[in-house]
Amino acid sequence: MSTETHPSTSRAAALLESPVVYRLALLALCAAYIQGPLVKIFDFGGAIGEMNHFGLQPAPMFAVGVIVFELAMSALVVSGIYRAAAALALAVFTLAATCLALRFWEIPVGMERTMAMNAFFEHLGLAGGFVLVATVGHRRKQV
Repeated sequence: MSTETHPSTSRAAALLESPVVYRLALLALCAAYIQGPLVKIFDFGGAIGEMNHFGLQPAPMFAVGVIVFELAMSALVVSGIYRAAAALALAVFTLAATCLALRFWEIPVGMERTMAMNAFFEHLGLAGGFVLVATVGHRRKQV
């Protein structure tokens, strides 16, 4: 068996090691935690309604807290400042919010349950991605 590296494998490895690709991947991972707060800022009444829907009181305080938390943690993850701590914080937040908002096991069998179950497991994967950032990311040169 040859130990030579195929040129396309070398190019793929170089691309994956690129600081730009890494930063874009971090930005993509944080995309929902940037978009969501911006929507809440521009529709603060809707944000308060969302907090009320989930029984989080006082709703305005929770809405502001979620906005600040998501934007701040995303900025830390993308910038590399306290990246591991911020990624773990977003993982815990995601798990808590997912268990609060996507209790598919309480929904009768049907399309709504299927959609909630899919979203639940997608969020579980997102939390896992943040744990990976925290555990594996420290091996990379900070970018």
